[in-house]
Amino acid sequence: MLADRDRIFTNLYGLHSPGLKAAQMRGAWDGTKFLLEKGKDWIIDEMKKSGLRGRGGAGFPTGLKWSFMPKQSDGRPSYLVINGDESEPGTCKDREILRHDPHLLIEGAMIASFAMGAHAAYIYIRGEFIAEREALQRAVDEAYEARLIGKDNIHGYPFDFIVHHGAGAYICGEETALLESLEGKKGMPRLKPPFPANMGLYGCPTTVNNVESIAVAGTILRRGAAWFAGLGRPNNTGTKLFCVSGHVNTPCNVEEEMGLTFRELIDRHCGGIRGGWDNLLCVIPGGSSVPLVPAEQIIDANMDFDTLRNLKSGLGTAAVIVMDKSTDIVRAIARISYFYKHESCGQCTPCREGTGWMWRVLNRMAEGRAQKREIDMLLEVTTQVEGHTICALGDAAAWPVQGLIRHFRHEIEKRIDQYAANPHSEPVRNYGVAAE
Repeated sequence: MLADRDRIFTNLYGLHSPGLKAAQMRGAWDGTKFLLEKGKDWIIDEMKKSGLRGRGGAGFPTGLKWSFMPKQSDGRPSYLVINGDESEPGTCKDREILRHDPHLLIEGAMIASFAMGAHAAYIYIRGEFIAEREALQRAVDEAYEARLIGKDNIHGYPFDFIVHHGAGAYICGEETALLESLEGKKGMPRLKPPFPANMGLYGCPTTVNNVESIAVAGTILRRGAAWFAGLGRPNNTGTKLFCVSGHVNTPCNVEEEMGLTFRELIDRHCGGIRGGWDNLLCVIPGGSSVPLVPAEQIIDANMDFDTLRNLKSGLGTAAVIVMDKSTDIVRAIARISYFYKHESCGQCTPCREGTGWMWRVLNRMAEGRAQKREIDMLLEVTTQVEGHTICALGDAAAWPVQGLIRHFRHEIEKRIDQYAANPHSEPVRNYGVAAE
């Protein structure tokens, strides 16, 4: 189990005050000026050595991402944009940082902005996060009042932190759609290139990072890259917030060491699987957009980027959705499929048309009103959507369906056989959504 001394988010559960004085007692804003005086190159080098990989889902090395920003300004300002649009079903970690440890985020934003030559950081907060925005705004006001940030602050580096509230669109979690929304336009993804590091917010060099990725920066630099790199497994270092939901005895958010096994995570923190380990059916290990992994493959697997990728899934945001054998797995994936149909912005034809088609077919399959040849047709359509859209929403819609067919084709076939044997039985229609 991760030792308490190695925890970064020491107020994850809100047991203490999120205010400035309490945050400083927990270590926030300690020696920030000293860290800035070490210089931009030192900060980026330390972040690279720490092995921190982006905590928003993609797992791209954070220090490397920061290094892409131009070293010399061509007259345009640079920006840091923090992605607080936590809309992935199953994910509930960033909201706890915003509510209970906001000063870690603000300090991390200042350090990251300094390293990239930015004098302003914007955070885009999910539309439904009202209390979280208010909590963060209180912390920002405290930081301005104490002159920790602002034009003339005690750290000697002019820096502004702007809180922006979204309107509740999943697509705005995609970095370029987020930038479009920040600029007051429709939240629709941009074609890349140009990449945000060259032309992002308002046409200026921009880096977009997840809340958790930025919030850990100050602690990593204070304790040293070697400390962070010493936790976890090679290429999957440090600590990570896991959001465990579903059929466990005690669902929870917990900070743990990267690479612990699924069994350790569930037994230590979640009181075990509901009904015991023999009752486990499958797990979605990284939020609804990654393919499910059946019980026999996941039980003793390491919870890190590389291990789960090798299982044809992914760590994603580490939103672990546990499903026991009471789950109607075909209906569950059909419900996820409806979510992506609903949240598609409609810009790309494969996604706009494909997400609705996949949901309708899956809905019929959940009832058994399909033919077995349609299973391969559905799989073929997912490959036509995956990788053929501007952003990754097409992939996110395709992968859960691919995981279902890969591991539970037999369940779909059984439904079809049952319906063929008794076609006059009344099926339960349109699971979880109104008829369309």
